[in-house]
Amino acid sequence: MLPETLHVPAAVLFLVGGVLSCFLGQRTFRIVLGLYGFVIGVLAAGSIVGPADTTRDILILLAGGVGGALALVLAYFIGVALVGAAMAALVVHAIAAQLGMEPPAVVVIACTIVGALAALSLQRYVIVFGTAFGGAWLLVMGALGLWHRESVTGLGSAATGWQAYPLRPAPGEHWVLVLWVALAIAGLVAQFRLSTPRMVRAR
Repeated sequence: MLPETLHVPAAVLFLVGGVLSCFLGQRTFRIVLGLYGFVIGVLAAGSIVGPADTTRDILILLAGGVGGALALVLAYFIGVALVGAAMAALVVHAIAAQLGMEPPAVVVIACTIVGALAALSLQRYVIVFGTAFGGAWLLVMGALGLWHRESVTGLGSAATGWQAYPLRPAPGEHWVLVLWVALAIAGLVAQFRLSTPRMVRAR
């Protein structure tokens, strides 16, 4: 978890990275993969370290972020598969959240495997959808972080740190999900429009 002094820089990173991913994800996919890898690496390291209160803890978080970024950038196809797996897991959890239940682990694992395989077969569409929805959520997190409304998304406060989970916002704050989906749709439209002229010329 990030200390209070790093909440604003983290929010700025999420905001800028979210805009880049949501609206230009297909054209800058390797950069976006690096960003996602960095965020995943920091979150993974944070789950091990706990609250980052010392310089050593912060360095461990940064090392985890750099390691995650390098892993996804160097393993392009693995990155595509992970995006597909993440999207499948997101859909499963979204359905389960609407039903007020936790999805069985076997179902989640099976769906992530199917999502990964589908991603490798439909790379372009998976990249566009994955970066649009992922970038939209980073954008929402960054904006709310700068607005000092971390609790709205369940991102926590200065005491609890950041938690990146989009499907269960604070009670009475479901407008966050509406905003997330609206931004993602805008990102989809922008990316498909940007890619269409190039495809037409190629033909």
